[in-house]
Amino acid sequence: MKTLADVLRGILREKGVEEVGALSKRFRKSQNPIQDIAIEIVYGKGAIVRLKERTHGAWDLNGNRVEGSFYAYVPSCMVERFEPIVRRDDLLKLLPDWPRFIIDLMHWDNHTQTEKGKICLQAVQCYGLLRDYFTGRELAVTWANDEFRRMYNGPLDRITVYDGPTAEFLEKEGIDEVVLLDPWAEEVLSEDDFNAKAFIIGGIVDTSGSKKKTTPKIGEELEKAGIRARRRKIVLKGKTIGVPDRINRILGIILKMMVEGKSMNEAVYEMQEPLHARWRLRKELPKHVIKYRINGKTYRVVEKELFDEYSKWLKIRWEDFIKALKDTDIIALERKRIHHLNKISAPRVIHGKTYRVILLKKAAMLCYNC
Repeated sequence: MKTLADVLRGILREKGVEEVGALSKRFRKSQNPIQDIAIEIVYGKGAIVRLKERTHGAWDLNGNRVEGSFYAYVPSCMVERFEPIVRRDDLLKLLPDWPRFIIDLMHWDNHTQTEKGKICLQAVQCYGLLRDYFTGRELAVTWANDEFRRMYNGPLDRITVYDGPTAEFLEKEGIDEVVLLDPWAEEVLSEDDFNAKAFIIGGIVDTSGSKKKTTPKIGEELEKAGIRARRRKIVLKGKTIGVPDRINRILGIILKMMVEGKSMNEAVYEMQEPLHARWRLRKELPKHVIKYRINGKTYRVVEKELFDEYSKWLKIRWEDFIKALKDTDIIALERKRIHHLNKISAPRVIHGKTYRVILLKKAAMLCYNC
């Protein structure tokens, strides 16, 4: 899927422009200068013009630094001094029909003030994410009330804030089918879903407490209004545990899959936080446990090398691995030490469970050695 930067690149290449600078300091530290310049043009803040002298610095159309260019972005107040090459209208008429990304606040009043604040912060971050790929205007917030408007610390004029139901908003937009991101769904999000014109990415904290499993109710309301809702979940290696639950991070996963072509596992890894990774790690470590019985006491042991294996698809640091071990009461030992313990022990079934019983009378006690 094309980004806004791709649209600007296409226009510049048609005009024979391969490098562009900026007569503005704000782009000096930009990590994606072509996208950032395109955003400024879309919002009517400036244009790309032809210069009489080369700039001291510029970027090629891939965002790499080059020595200079005879073409540069300038603020609106300076445009008339030069020959404009790309104006706002040049971009707007070529913008793709990007999907809408909707935050549904139907259950807003069921949240605590702290939860409401988190939702508002995540909504601001969603706007920022969409600016990194598109324009930011693709974000819509439905069932928005005055309290949300007061708490939202972002540019309200650059997103769609709709007071009424999501179904009503969709009908006005001519959309009769959406993808509803729902951790309780049966089907997994796939490339086949990226043809949807709208995605509902959140609006309810529903993983625990009295609001648990509330997201499906959003889908039910849409179906009643004649809007088809494809309920889809995001998984990491087949499970939702370890998948970020914040609205902005869910959106980030979708965008990385949709625009960058990343696999779901790759996208989840890139948007994952150590907290989410530890949740999954605490579920994974017990699968590898070997139970040793020494002098009547049980020790649950895993290989220390598991850290290397899990850090490939869980965003964990060594300290996260140690914390997960402590949380699950598991000891990590080097593989060679475990091999030695296996040599001096024998499997026994005790109360229906298998243990490795160390036969030595004076076996060394195991300890955390991570």
